[in-house]
Amino acid sequence: MMKPSHLILAAMMFAGITATVHAAECSINIEADDALRYTPAHIDVPKVCTEFTVKLTHTGRLPKLAMGHNWVLVKAADMSGVARTAMAAGAEQDYVDKADTRVIAYTPVIGSGESTSVTFPVNRLKAGVAYTFFCSFAGHSPIMQGTLSVTP
Repeated sequence: MMKPSHLILAAMMFAGITATVHAAECSINIEADDALRYTPAHIDVPKVCTEFTVKLTHTGRLPKLAMGHNWVLVKAADMSGVARTAMAAGAEQDYVDKADTRVIAYTPVIGSGESTSVTFPVNRLKAGVAYTFFCSFAGHSPIMQGTLSVTP
């Protein structure tokens, strides 16, 4: 069975439209470390993708209880409010209020040497809107942030 992104590419090629987007561009690997940073700190999501996957790997040495990280995607304007509700949700909920409709996508909290991922529909994003991803672990959100945008 073909992935939705492959079906779009096949339809574009059938219509005579050339495309350079490959399935690999509908995902990204992100690293988080003990220095409270994401690498890379910016993500471009191609508009032609139907879904986008973020794989988060904790490359630091500290365990989840001491220096856990997650990845939470929101509109930039919603970040402060979502960070507050995330803290109230607490560690048992991976510092994410799952009822908060401002959260577009998120991963669970992971520790040293662990990986996790999240896949979300690209149609939840709009070109020209500023998006922020951040770690909602206790005290991390003011520092540990990145940006995301939709590209044509």
